[in-house]
Amino acid sequence: MSVLVIDIGTSSLRAAVVRHDGSLHFLNHENCRPNTPAPGLVEFDAQQMADAVLRVCLRTIEQARATDKIVSVGITNQRASTVIWSKSTGKPLGPALGWQDLRTVGECMTVAAKHGIKLAPNQTATKAAWMLRQYVDANKIDIRDVRIGTVDSFVAAVLSNNQLHTTDSSNAAVTGLCELNALSWSPRLCELLGVDINTLPKIVASSGVIGNATALPGSPPIAALIGDQQSSLIGQACITSGATKITFGTGGMLNTYTGQLSPTKFARNENGTYPIVAYRDARQTHWASEAIMLAAGTNIDWLREDLQLINSPEESHELAAQVADSAGVVFVPALFGLGTPHWDYGARGTLLGITRGTSRSHVVRAVLEGIAHRGADMVESVVAATQLEVNSIRIDGGMSRNPTFVQALANATGRNIEVSPVTEATTLGAAFLAGVGVNFWSSLEQATSTWTPAKIVSPTNRLDRAQWHEAVSRARNWIPALSSLDF
Repeated sequence: MSVLVIDIGTSSLRAAVVRHDGSLHFLNHENCRPNTPAPGLVEFDAQQMADAVLRVCLRTIEQARATDKIVSVGITNQRASTVIWSKSTGKPLGPALGWQDLRTVGECMTVAAKHGIKLAPNQTATKAAWMLRQYVDANKIDIRDVRIGTVDSFVAAVLSNNQLHTTDSSNAAVTGLCELNALSWSPRLCELLGVDINTLPKIVASSGVIGNATALPGSPPIAALIGDQQSSLIGQACITSGATKITFGTGGMLNTYTGQLSPTKFARNENGTYPIVAYRDARQTHWASEAIMLAAGTNIDWLREDLQLINSPEESHELAAQVADSAGVVFVPALFGLGTPHWDYGARGTLLGITRGTSRSHVVRAVLEGIAHRGADMVESVVAATQLEVNSIRIDGGMSRNPTFVQALANATGRNIEVSPVTEATTLGAAFLAGVGVNFWSSLEQATSTWTPAKIVSPTNRLDRAQWHEAVSRARNWIPALSSLDF
């Protein structure tokens, strides 16, 4: 027996089965890269996504048929990306908007100025309002035939042959449209933004049966919906106070489990972190703190594709390992600005300390160490914000497979780094929740007890954090107009 997981990321989606021992099998994936029709605009074809989801699910089920009975389905997804579709046909009413889409920056600033409510353009709220105006009002579509949701909602609809319209608290809480308890939508916020509350999905627990995947063989129950970063947190068994993971993908996302005490607001705090719903079970809501790095693996892409200093991501490790240190070279990875703790959108990538003796290896090592320093910035911020002890850090994502980077992260944070046994721990988290939802595992504690790190890397010597902070100060406020933005 096993759990089927559908994991929908920003640029690809995949399906796999997870067995009772926590092992992952029969992984199938397809690319689903978004489109960028103009600078700042990020769209994707939700129907193509739906078709791809069904293809990878059917391939995985067919491959697993001889050995695995599917007992439940879990869905984990890129958060805040927004889809609008027809209630009667299940077909999208227009291009979906990716979470990176910035077309509603003006609306966010207007809402802040008029009503004192801070919304970020990467949240669902202003995206949903824009889509209603552009796709529904402009085409005089009956609002009673309209459904709006995040990717988890749309995929659940696809798998249930358009019978379900649900989301979970972890996804609802990052939309900017729900109440602080993440159990219901806010009538005031919906009215203020012009979002018909009746178009939004029912908010359910992250774990528990919500309906059947009738579009799949055997119609297995759908028993988990969860945002990708929260899924990674659970997938790395971070369900005790202070347990922390960082996912190093295109960007970097740190999450620390904080417990059952609800925050007083969803807003960003003075340390640059946010409270988020980690997950909700049948009894209570579990919370976490989140810190964000805007560019992590993107910097490796930059080395390879633009500077052509390396031919592959793996070569970044090979080159960096050729030198003992960066010889005083420091790189601030602010290609899109700086997230936690600074939130300076006008900061820019900065390379300092170059001499005539600086080699390609020194530059590549400085880039890896710069990303590690940003990881340490996030750890320090979440410790200050939560006052919790973070004794070790668990990591997943593509960069977790880079030995030089992992050692640099240990040296920057002064903590042991536990590397996930699978590169994308999101799949495990959704599986654990979906399995608990049908008693495949008796509890989340039992499910996560199957997790064991692939390796543990300890600090060998500390990176120079004082020099790092000086480098960051020089990278900041490079474009003052952008640095003044505050979401």
